[in-house]
Amino acid sequence: MEANDSEEPTGLAVLGFGEPADEAGPRRIEARLSGSDRFYRALASTGAGITLLIIVLIGVFLLLEALPAFRAAGFGFLTTQRWDPDSAPPEFGVAAMMFGTAVTAVVAMLATVPLALATALFINEYAPRVLRATLTSLVDLMAAIPSLVFALWGLFFLVPWLQPIEGWLVAQLGGTLPFMRAIATGSSLFNAGLVIALMAIPITTSIIREVLSQAPRHECEGALALGGTRWGMITTVILPFGKTGIIGGSMLGLGRALGETIAATLILNIRFEIKPQILETGGITVASGIAVEFFDAQELGLSALMAAGLSLFLVTIVINLVAAVVVERAKAAG
Repeated sequence: MEANDSEEPTGLAVLGFGEPADEAGPRRIEARLSGSDRFYRALASTGAGITLLIIVLIGVFLLLEALPAFRAAGFGFLTTQRWDPDSAPPEFGVAAMMFGTAVTAVVAMLATVPLALATALFINEYAPRVLRATLTSLVDLMAAIPSLVFALWGLFFLVPWLQPIEGWLVAQLGGTLPFMRAIATGSSLFNAGLVIALMAIPITTSIIREVLSQAPRHECEGALALGGTRWGMITTVILPFGKTGIIGGSMLGLGRALGETIAATLILNIRFEIKPQILETGGITVASGIAVEFFDAQELGLSALMAAGLSLFLVTIVINLVAAVVVERAKAAG
């Protein structure tokens, strides 16, 4: 019996499956968005666009307001320590403020990142289960404490407590380490950085703890089952998994440190000069300088403060862009 040239289609073929691929190539699968999907995409895109527009408008506003100061100071704006925009001729710059901002931010991050990481690991891996929820809530509540509370605590407790210790360090190490020399200690950039670290630790800890808690438990249990220690499991599984979150949380803490105003204003003995000796009393940051000078500023002085704000704005954007690149490379490295 001869085979029929035209075979009957199978059940799968009738339903559209199992058909031979087109000679031009495989069938193209197109995602069909529902009305709610399209609405959500439009809403998310609009929100992202508005956020980006606000950032651009802030930058444009600061630039336009800062133009008179840039015309008056020129490139000296970046290298001048003195701040006297009302003098004749005007003399002002952000060198001292940017230096103070950098020092306090570095001190804050050197204290914040190790403590935040250690706290997050303790809560996730070492704390008893009955205490984890309590400790997590306590850290989250600390992140909501106003900056003024931390600043007052630092001013009336931390700084007086540290002052004799710093005096002893200056006496012992001042002759060997130039940056440890100081005539008077207390209201220094170092102490301001420590107080700012207290503000940055809770939010940094919360982010790092949340990311590390998402580490795959089967890999953690496998590492322990193979005879590894808990610390070995942390270093081989949890930390590599959460490195992007650690970087992201650290950058958020750095943003808090760069823009902190009230702590630097209360702790520092405000002086427009560069203080390489970080324990020496005196110093200034961009945020504290704007807060101190704003209400007495005249027309050119106000423009100069806007220029200082623009400098901090640009530094923050650059740091966040660098952090984004680092995070992407960390993801690509696996």
